[in-house]
Amino acid sequence: MALNIPGLISLSVFFTLTLAIGIWASWKSRKDQHNRNPTEMAIVGGRNINVFIGLFTATATWVGGAYINGTAEIVYLPSKGLLWVQAPVGFALSLVIGGFVFVNPMRSKNYVTVMDPLQETYGNVMGSLLFIPPLLGEVFWFAAILASLGATMRVILDIGGSLAIVISACTVVLYTLLGGLYSVAYTDVIQLVFITLSLWICIPFALMNSATESIYYTATYQSYQDPWIGKIGKQYLGRWLDDFFFLVLGSIPWQTYFQRVLSAASPGQARLISYLSGLGCFLMAIPSVLIGAVAASTDWNQTTYGLPSPLERGESAMILPLVLHYLCPAYISVAGLGAIAAAAMSSADSALLSAGSMFAHNIYRKILRKKATEAEVLWAMRTSMLVFGAVAAGLAFYSSSVYDLWFLSGDLVYALLFPQLCCALFAPSTNTYGSAAGFLVGLVLRLLAGEPALGIPPAICYPPCSLVNGTYSQLFPFKTFTMLLTLGTILAVSYLAAVLFQRNILPRRWDVCNIMGGNSTHIHIPLQQVGKQMGSPTVALE
Repeated sequence: MALNIPGLISLSVFFTLTLAIGIWASWKSRKDQHNRNPTEMAIVGGRNINVFIGLFTATATWVGGAYINGTAEIVYLPSKGLLWVQAPVGFALSLVIGGFVFVNPMRSKNYVTVMDPLQETYGNVMGSLLFIPPLLGEVFWFAAILASLGATMRVILDIGGSLAIVISACTVVLYTLLGGLYSVAYTDVIQLVFITLSLWICIPFALMNSATESIYYTATYQSYQDPWIGKIGKQYLGRWLDDFFFLVLGSIPWQTYFQRVLSAASPGQARLISYLSGLGCFLMAIPSVLIGAVAASTDWNQTTYGLPSPLERGESAMILPLVLHYLCPAYISVAGLGAIAAAAMSSADSALLSAGSMFAHNIYRKILRKKATEAEVLWAMRTSMLVFGAVAAGLAFYSSSVYDLWFLSGDLVYALLFPQLCCALFAPSTNTYGSAAGFLVGLVLRLLAGEPALGIPPAICYPPCSLVNGTYSQLFPFKTFTMLLTLGTILAVSYLAAVLFQRNILPRRWDVCNIMGGNSTHIHIPLQQVGKQMGSPTVALE
């Protein structure tokens, strides 16, 4: 296949346009930052993002390259199908629950990052440990997005995936460094519009291709492969539920989400952005579902792709760009490539910004340099984004499955961070001892459960446990089980520690976390006021 010159030119124009918008937004942020905190401008846009911009940037954050590629891939796979496409519904419910339950307590206290209530409740030491899961999550997410874009460009433009990854990563890093949230939000608007128009333009051509059978027929009847509607076997119900709750609840404690709602002008606008972006996220999955159905309904031997099929060649992760390239005219496939590039960049910049924001605000400012100036914090943020972007680009070269990376990115956040955030916001009488115990229990149980995507066998096999390709695979909903155990551990150990010290069963001098007050060594921020508000001043956190 020859190099697709028109496609390369079109993509270059799109990248240039995105970079220009990002630079314009950075200029706008500098113009608007008079009498405002520069760091707050970079992280939450000075809390001045309107509903329109907030809706577009929140939706575009979730609708990334991994989202649209992964959705098409799952519909296409005979072993999965539409019933296993949980992300659209899961993310939509996550955004609705986040707006209904989590926005008010976060926005009312003017927090800047998702780590703020955790550090406030459990201290800076625990905060630094709890920073690790979301950091890994953002880096893996960025890597998954870049990998999907690289695979797409390799198929449609016939250029090296490595080159595509490097160019995309550099573009995203540059405009995110320049303008922070303003650049990310305004580029998300044009990117989301481009995703929507480009994918829907491709759909009619793919559906009407002579090599494709009616997707209405192949939804329930076997044609070139099993029906694409899919099925959920009884033995896999536990895994299906586990993945679903992981998407619904595990998608909440991300800085990428809270960065949007915390940047809104008011709590009411923040909730509205959350609700509407949930609907937008669901609707944006429809083109990918149709493309996956088309792929499952296609006789690939009638196309220039030929046999064996993408499934037999192990290229199911690239099914969306394959459909665009082999079932659509060349000029249409270029439009589809633009959609994937836009989707990739709209999520990649969000992941990069959130990782840099948490490091600069919660680690550098609160732990490493407590007297840091605003200029120092901004430079720490920019430097960390360069490092995280380079690491993610490196990881993208080694990704084997978009969907595996996509799920893996949130595992630790779900098992460890979600219960910690719930306790910090809704059970502030919990303390550092409970937080530490919950972190340890959750981390150990999650690691011992293994990870098939990385070839790590489970040390704990929850029944039922099946052997797949020589590796044991968990069918029990162990992720949700681990999350619930973490939550229970935090509550139980916090209560036990308070009782032991309050009744002098343990000497007060052993209270190194100073949950009872006194002269013990302080390792976190005072919270006497929260303790009084809860009516329990004797166990107020400090």
